[in-house]
Amino acid sequence: MRLISELTESVEYLIENVGKTRQYYIEGVFMQAETPNRNGRIYPYGVMEAALGKFQDNISSKRAMGELGHPNSPSINLDRVSHNIERLVFEKNDVYGKAKIFDTPMGKIAKNLIDEGVKLGVSSRGLGSLKPVDGGLNEVQSDFMISTVDIVADPSAPSAWVNGILESKEWVMTPDGRLEERVVELAKKNKLTEDMKIRAFQLFLNSLIEK
Repeated sequence: MRLISELTESVEYLIENVGKTRQYYIEGVFMQAETPNRNGRIYPYGVMEAALGKFQDNISSKRAMGELGHPNSPSINLDRVSHNIERLVFEKNDVYGKAKIFDTPMGKIAKNLIDEGVKLGVSSRGLGSLKPVDGGLNEVQSDFMISTVDIVADPSAPSAWVNGILESKEWVMTPDGRLEERVVELAKKNKLTEDMKIRAFQLFLNSLIEK
């Protein structure tokens, strides 16, 4: 199975006053089905519905935690937890979500960014297989599992984009039930065109200059 990440930028902030404290939330479309996304992937409704149903156990038990930033792993890093997802529901083909931002170190950073007017987004994280379909798209298969939804600033920055093209990571289930990481060189596996390689390298150089 491969780590699958999707960016959503159309989220809103909610700030509720409870006594003398302020509670921060993010709310909006967290995921979508049946619509080709910017990463060239499409989630069949049934696949998304099944994954969403399984993830509800995490939500009801308050274990649907997410991070500030977007790690390249399906695991949750407790030292980077910033929020907890309280709701994920289908409305037609959109999955609307609401998450409460914690008062953890990373949660405080997220709250401060919101107070300063910074535009944040969310990015879902999951594990699943992909199958090429018509139109140059990749269809997410029935083994898809939702890991979480993270708060992000710009996961499609040049350096992240290059890393995503030149190599990826897959997770395979070991006989004892553990997820084991495996690196896959997509440049060799998917036979990237020379134009794609040149563009990736140019973006990588630009990212170094910007840093």
